[in-house]
Amino acid sequence: MPPKILRLLALLPLGLLLPGCNLVIMSPSGDIAAQQRDLIIASTVLMLVIIIPVMVLTLFFAWRYRASNKAATYDPEWHHSTKLEVVIWAAPLAIIVVLGAMTWTATHLLDPYRPLSRIDAARPVTAEHKPLTVEVVALDWKWLFIYPEQGFATVNELAAPVDTPINFRITASSVMNALSIPAMAGMIYAMPGMETKLHAVINREGVYDGLSSNYSGAGFSDMRFKFHGLSQAGFDAWVAQNKAAGGALDRAAYLELERPSVREPVRRFASLDPELFTAVLNRCVDSTKMCSSEMMRIDAAGGLGPAGLLNVAALEYDKTQRRGAGAAAVPAQRNTAQRFVLALCTPADPVGVRQEVAQGPAADAATPPAGQVN
Repeated sequence: MPPKILRLLALLPLGLLLPGCNLVIMSPSGDIAAQQRDLIIASTVLMLVIIIPVMVLTLFFAWRYRASNKAATYDPEWHHSTKLEVVIWAAPLAIIVVLGAMTWTATHLLDPYRPLSRIDAARPVTAEHKPLTVEVVALDWKWLFIYPEQGFATVNELAAPVDTPINFRITASSVMNALSIPAMAGMIYAMPGMETKLHAVINREGVYDGLSSNYSGAGFSDMRFKFHGLSQAGFDAWVAQNKAAGGALDRAAYLELERPSVREPVRRFASLDPELFTAVLNRCVDSTKMCSSEMMRIDAAGGLGPAGLLNVAALEYDKTQRRGAGAAAVPAQRNTAQRFVLALCTPADPVGVRQEVAQGPAADAATPPAGQVN
């Protein structure tokens, strides 16, 4: 027997081990993941409707029209059959139409930004099902989970009560990652400066694996955590355990936590800055930095315009200093009337306030030094 055949036969016993694999995607514990599994199965079955006949007919034609079969009709001039063309094109077209309809429907029903409409196939979401909000920050290389309503945070450990809608708000500190809890829902990207969302539910108690499914650097392989599906009583006890753990996650503590680390153990913070997630999202945990939301608000209002030119005069001064021009070049920048941004107002502000701000100070003596914004 050829060695190649022997090698293939040697691999067959390994197939007996496959039933022991934990195919979590095909055996999920959350309703969203169950619907995604059903979509995978339905799509696969529909595609097999075409693939299996093609494979069978390929073998049949090879056998039927083999060179040794003298009974086969030899017709070298045959080139067209309307019936065959209809079968060849109509069947795949029908499959594509059905798959397209299924995908379009599932894409909207399983939109991660869409709030849940059901707990499982038999139970709709009612007013009794109060959602649990969890804010997620992908760090290098660990996961920070913030429970804003309960007022605590954990590192590399997540928990939620069963049959309770979970609203995830997700962002990242530096590079892009992807939050994935296969037993509960599909993966959702975590990106710095952006917020993504996921609505999901876990329907069975247990401990499930969570991970980053997007390569993000040296510590990516160890960027894993455990997700605990608990009863309501078990979740309440878990919350109490975290609240009693001690330690506060303020901005200074977060900046230390943000530093890259690998194989970070589970950590608990009994209290936290309630605005921490918003600061992380807007890239201004460091209070000396302007938040991106404020930058966008200024840009949306048209920018600082001419009134803000001298607010960056210090930058021009630094530039001339680096080029060796010295302070002599600075006064030339100030020959025009000095204008400064004293305040930023919005259309919601009263007209009188807007006019007063637009007119600026009544006297030059009230004008602040160059570079100062009031």
